[in-house]
Amino acid sequence: MVSPLYTLIKQNNIIYLKFFIILFMSCIPDRTNLCSNRILAAIPPDHHVDSSDNTLLSLETLSLGGYLSFHDNYHAAKDFGNTYHFLPLAVLHPKSVSDISSTIKYIFEMGSGSDLTVAARGHAHSLQGQAQAHQGIVINMESLEEPEMQVYTGELPYADVSGGHLWIDILHETLRHGLAPKSWTDYLYLTVGGTLSYAGISGQAFKHGPQIDNVYQLEVVTGKGEVVTCSENQNADLFHGVLGGLGQFGIITRARISLEPAPKMVKWIRVLYSDFSLFSKDQEYLLSSQNSFDYIEGFVMINRTGLLNNWRSSFNPKDPHQASQFSSDGRTLYCLEIAKYFYQGDPHPKNILMQKTERLLSELSYIPSTLFLSEVSYVEFLDRVHVSEKKLRAKGLWEVPHPWLNLFVPKSKIIKFNEEVFGNILTDATSGPILIYPVNTSKWSNKTSLVTPDEDIIYLVAFLSSAVPSSTGKDGLQHILNRNQKILDYCATNPLGIKQYLPHYSTREEWKAHFGPKWQAFLQRKSAYDPLAILAPGQRIFKKAKPLLRH
Repeated sequence: MVSPLYTLIKQNNIIYLKFFIILFMSCIPDRTNLCSNRILAAIPPDHHVDSSDNTLLSLETLSLGGYLSFHDNYHAAKDFGNTYHFLPLAVLHPKSVSDISSTIKYIFEMGSGSDLTVAARGHAHSLQGQAQAHQGIVINMESLEEPEMQVYTGELPYADVSGGHLWIDILHETLRHGLAPKSWTDYLYLTVGGTLSYAGISGQAFKHGPQIDNVYQLEVVTGKGEVVTCSENQNADLFHGVLGGLGQFGIITRARISLEPAPKMVKWIRVLYSDFSLFSKDQEYLLSSQNSFDYIEGFVMINRTGLLNNWRSSFNPKDPHQASQFSSDGRTLYCLEIAKYFYQGDPHPKNILMQKTERLLSELSYIPSTLFLSEVSYVEFLDRVHVSEKKLRAKGLWEVPHPWLNLFVPKSKIIKFNEEVFGNILTDATSGPILIYPVNTSKWSNKTSLVTPDEDIIYLVAFLSSAVPSSTGKDGLQHILNRNQKILDYCATNPLGIKQYLPHYSTREEWKAHFGPKWQAFLQRKSAYDPLAILAPGQRIFKKAKPLLRH
């Protein structure tokens, strides 16, 4: 734990600063353990920056359109995960891409003798401090004023957007032209640069692939401060590396996003299963069906009381009487969530489209009394998580620890995974949703940095827990972390071929095992585009100014 030391360090002397950084780096654990590996660094209330420090004075001489903030930067030491807190030396509020380039180039030219690192911070939805930079510089990407969003219509429509733009803003702007991006995340208040650095996965991914597969072009600032335009046909190695690259090779400052005609309305459907084998069989059937649904997800519910009654605020039961007789108490149930899009000017009448939907439903093996339907606008459907966010914020339950665990599980192992995790490890209701749904990676690009299991059909299983502050019970942080570790231990001791999505490791060996055959290419790209390991230190893959091509 670093926090006891952190509160003792005063930033008045550069010698103490360098000593603390060295000490901190030496304290990184040698093995993955979500309990011991959690670093809660307290922010000292009397923290201040000594303006006589040579590093700060030199940074203050940079000619910027925006500005560097050296005080009151506590917000940059927080994120959605709310368990890791590392205070930066400064926060850059860029007005232009040139501000980002100039700052990184300046730090690069300082050489390996400087401890400064740089992290791009979007909407701060990271989970374990990935967008933080201890005593480094955090770039507030949302302050980037250029490039302005531009939507281009035509045979292959696209939108040119800033890396700091939120997906919700892109949705509203593209809808003005009757268009929308093809692939989404479940939560839209995330920046473009943030989701493209991971993958960007939601219920449309089975059809269109993740967001990283729906990008035509990027503008990237590398770890040398170079501004590079890249695509499949131009600087392709950087293009593929940055997509899903965890911020290791460059900061995405602009993206060209593929668009399609936007739906007008959405038929939103939920049904329940008590048998996981039937649930997964139906999901996989819909995945491969022609003219299937436009969105396929699912989630697990354990011992949820009055489940269907809770749905009535947003959905209508197909058969109200049957639904009223259904009881979810004490059961593990699986919900299939699907949606069919309806377009303005569609040549087929709505009743014909509904008949197709009902025909698809008739081929599924769900519990008949649990069919619930809703019809909402496209915006309402895509922005559904924001409704929950507002309710949680009103109750003071949004800015709490979120010890999430996201896994990719091969299709061949999902039955075994379900039996152990949802049969033995998790035996009671959880404090947050558990998503589980398949995607077909054979349709995904294998050139990006994203790592998935070595099978075409894989399941995303996401444990999206919220911890109650100060609780020592089952809804407390420590209990959830212990539970997550049990799941990871089970995956480690059984050859399931599972990969972490939004990965979090602490040692070089763990990262090497995660990337597998892609590791050497990952090392080579790091050496080429960020040789001093300036970028994204919060990922804990590389340490500043260490040799990068070590086996």
